[in-house]
Amino acid sequence: MTVSTAATAAPDARRRELRRVAMATVIGTTIEWYDFFLYASAAGLVFGALFFAPAGPGAATLLSFATVGISFLFRPLGAFLAGHYGDKIGRKAMLVVTLLLMGGATTLIGVLPTYEQIGMAAPVLLVVLRILQGLSTGGEWGGAVLMAVEHAPTGRRGRFGAFPQIGVPIGLLLASGVLALMTGVVSPGDAFLEWGWRVPFLLSFVLIVVGIVVRRTVEESPVFTELAEKKKEAHIPVVTLFRKHWLLVLLAALTFAGNNSAGYMTTGGYLQNYATTPIAEGGLVGMDRTPVLLAVAGASVVWLVCTFAAGVVSDRIGRRSTYIIGWIAFLSTVFLLFPLVNTGNPWLLFLGVALFAVGNGFTYGQQAAYFAELFPASIRYSGVSITYAIGAILGGAFAPTIATWLVQTTGTATSVAFYIASVMVVAFAATLILRDRTGIPLGPEHEALQARGAIRGLG
Repeated sequence: MTVSTAATAAPDARRRELRRVAMATVIGTTIEWYDFFLYASAAGLVFGALFFAPAGPGAATLLSFATVGISFLFRPLGAFLAGHYGDKIGRKAMLVVTLLLMGGATTLIGVLPTYEQIGMAAPVLLVVLRILQGLSTGGEWGGAVLMAVEHAPTGRRGRFGAFPQIGVPIGLLLASGVLALMTGVVSPGDAFLEWGWRVPFLLSFVLIVVGIVVRRTVEESPVFTELAEKKKEAHIPVVTLFRKHWLLVLLAALTFAGNNSAGYMTTGGYLQNYATTPIAEGGLVGMDRTPVLLAVAGASVVWLVCTFAAGVVSDRIGRRSTYIIGWIAFLSTVFLLFPLVNTGNPWLLFLGVALFAVGNGFTYGQQAAYFAELFPASIRYSGVSITYAIGAILGGAFAPTIATWLVQTTGTATSVAFYIASVMVVAFAATLILRDRTGIPLGPEHEALQARGAIRGLG
């Protein structure tokens, strides 16, 4: 091979590797979040009746949504474990482990007996499997975004970091679409409650096999490879993280809490339950399941587009400025969402959720690059994973449960809008306190630079 041919081949190989990384992270994250959102949607639609029926309709709904939130409490443990080993043995290995854990738990939910069949053992087993999902989710996200961002060219981190991020709306689209197919075509009416809800959970097994095959073809993150060669990994990454960067973790977690509390109105199954609960059972809207699921699926396409756009835009104007656009978009639409849903018109419901999705995307697409640029290389997996997990607890963990309680207490969803807006305002303030670190070097030779200056007024 001539020198010129070798020079041409090297960029081509680099581009192929970047495409493999992008594809692997988006497919893996899609599978992970398909499983996660499938549970949340089922919690809003059927789990109350199947696993918590003796508690009565209202209490059963609260208990069902509480199982969604319980898994969030175990996300930090998953983040601690995956972060520790991801910083010690590599990003790639932990991605495969978390995919297997999520896929196994989701598939088992698909064959789980109901309360009517085995009594109290049914909700107990459901909670255990949901906890396993939480452990997986706590570790998966950090590995996926670091594989994408640490492989990316400096000026395109936002774009490549957006690939694992768009896996989230694609996962919601798939979960909502498959559930809509089951409720509207394959198993309408009582058949969905009897057996149809199980099929989407069982499909997860096939998707997991595909995800693992794809992810095995990707090279390890170059930043971790360099860390391993120089033996610069932290002895106990989590201890270093909280000893030196606890305030950074808290502030970054608050930025995610605002996005997460709002996003879980749809991804956490709350809106699906709110719109479909029959009026005779205390509901305020009483729509059929299928049009609601289709509206959420359609809005997830808007979320997907805006998420990717946010990543691209953040490479041009900075992560912080992109966040500000997102918070303004969110706060401009939060009080429109429920009035549009309350009309009972599927098209107006779609409009409300689609408008809401704009802010959701523009406070999420840049997050992968944003978090990766906040933390030093040797503790980066721990930093992004634990920050993400804490933000999820502060934001979305019990957002559906809180929203359900607010509506039951006040009789109106306006109280929910004020609750979401208040969390957004806190997140907006945290965004303003953090510095924009767009383009900062990510390699281990720049640890001193990475370890300072992330918070305005401190270094």
